[in-house]
Amino acid sequence: QVQLVESGGGLVQAGESLRISCAASGSGATFTTMGWYRQPPGKRRELVAVVGHRSTTTYADSVKGRFTIYRDNTKATVDLQMNSLKPEDTAVYYCYADYGYEDFWGQGTQVTVSS
Repeated sequence: QVQLVESGGGLVQAGESLRISCAASGSGATFTTMGWYRQPPGKRRELVAVVGHRSTTTYADSVKGRFTIYRDNTKATVDLQMNSLKPEDTAVYYCYADYGYEDFWGQGTQVTVSS
């Protein structure tokens, strides 16, 4: 059974950087897509950044130029390097992976950016 485990969340000040990581276990094949979504307080879950199996990347407009996603298929990991963090980046960040016909979610890691 596939499990996604996030790590690295925390509390930072505006302008600082943070890196969050996700490791998948129980996967028997390379995921089609891996990435990150987030859910700010009182809002819907939204895409942050995803990487396709051919390394095609998609970023939310709000994080372009500040966030970078890294995927390692050999380790089944996906990291998100977040620079120049803003208070509006405060959210629970969820790791995501799919095989195209089935998707998986981590339990989430809290990122809080203080002003």
